[in-house]
Amino acid sequence: MNTKVLTQEEITQLKTVQQERFTLTDKFGNIEIQFQELESMKQKLKLEYEQLKQKEESLGKQLQAKYGDGTINLEKGEFVST
Repeated sequence: MNTKVLTQEEITQLKTVQQERFTLTDKFGNIEIQFQELESMKQKLKLEYEQLKQKEESLGKQLQAKYGDGTINLEKGEFVST
């Protein structure tokens, strides 16, 4: 077996590449954590959106049962039957 000594410049280059790899891996990890947090927030918002749609539908049915078919002018607070 023949052992050769690396130059200081080669050692420095290898350490630099190793550090750059570590830095990139750390950045990718941080991005993945942020991605997971955003996915979690997205799921919560989807649930809130579904609940809002159900609330809108329920309110629409209540108002239709009370006033019949028509349109509502929120600015005037009026119901106009069709």
